[in-house]
Amino acid sequence: MEVKAEAKYIRMSPRKVRLVVRAIKELTAQQAVETLKFVNKRAAKPLSKLIQSAIANAKNNFGLKPETLRFKKIQVGEGPTLKRWRAVSRGRAHPIMKRTSHIKVILEGKNGTKD
Repeated sequence: MEVKAEAKYIRMSPRKVRLVVRAIKELTAQQAVETLKFVNKRAAKPLSKLIQSAIANAKNNFGLKPETLRFKKIQVGEGPTLKRWRAVSRGRAHPIMKRTSHIKVILEGKNGTKD
């Protein structure tokens, strides 16, 4: 059974979020949450909240045990970019791209794991 959770418009570059995702992709969902507590990256906090939300969805909506949940897919997509400008010498401007991310987590539980 698949359980989904999604976080949109996270004010962080998708490239930086993918670094953290690669570190936890092979773990179980609960191990990932425990590991993210000690990851020294800003992307760890919203990713941890999203995984905990997916675990809660599985438990409350489908009656799955949290210990048996594994990642089927973690997808980090690019959201809209906020375009800003910074004044530089000789009356010119340099662009500043403030990127956002959309993160989608799909967990799967093993068969026969209902309470």
